[in-house]
Amino acid sequence: MIRFPRVAQWACASAFVAGMLAIAQFPAQAQPKAPFNERNVEPAQSVFDKGDVWTLNFRFKDPRIITAEIPGRGKKIIWYMWYQVINNTGEPRYFIPDFELFTLDRNTRHTDEVLPAVEEVIRKIEDPTGRLNILNSVTISKEPIQPTKPNAVPRPVTGVAIWTDVYDRAADTNRFSIFVTGLSNGFTEDDNKVIRRKTLQLNFRRLTDAKNLDSDAIEWVDDPGRVDENPRWIYRATSMNFLKPMGAAPAAEPKADPAR
Repeated sequence: MIRFPRVAQWACASAFVAGMLAIAQFPAQAQPKAPFNERNVEPAQSVFDKGDVWTLNFRFKDPRIITAEIPGRGKKIIWYMWYQVINNTGEPRYFIPDFELFTLDRNTRHTDEVLPAVEEVIRKIEDPTGRLNILNSVTISKEPIQPTKPNAVPRPVTGVAIWTDVYDRAADTNRFSIFVTGLSNGFTEDDNKVIRRKTLQLNFRRLTDAKNLDSDAIEWVDDPGRVDENPRWIYRATSMNFLKPMGAAPAAEPKADPAR
């Protein structure tokens, strides 16, 4: 076995430490980042479920922030969320989504927009090969989500929700929720004819200020000690005054009433 002089050993060790320090001093954007977390949300029963209530599985990544050009509106700072829907109910189900981002600290509401130009930018980030065929809130509702057979590999349908006015109206938000409606046929109606639909609530926090547009600052709120569990299945008020019969062609649903 070849033995190096002790001086040479110290020289090699010093060079190694210097190299590691040099790597640590590179700018953050020059270092590779770990993929954003994908999170699965299983259907859960609610005390308000009545009759034959079905609920789809939902998978998502934490929201991201990008800059994109919108035709006629110029360059905008965009918030978006990649998601997948999986049907384990045994029957084809239509998913007619309504995504609302609500800032808990700024009390602003933001609705999902269909923007093909922005979707193309997002596809280059999330699906450069086109394998996932990312859809928007309109195109994903045109065909029913086919069921996954028992013990089979899931058959996810991928979509994206886009919000263009979060930065304009609540750039410094640090706490927000995303409400996803359309994953279930569950609903209730009270004596005042107020309809509440089964809705998924996802809670996030953003540990930064308005000037920082780093998506890594957005974190899933996963604290078992919190009173409000995350995720939450709730029944949330909506202005919808009808229900689309199952199996019928999907119809456009009215947006949720902002006065809730």
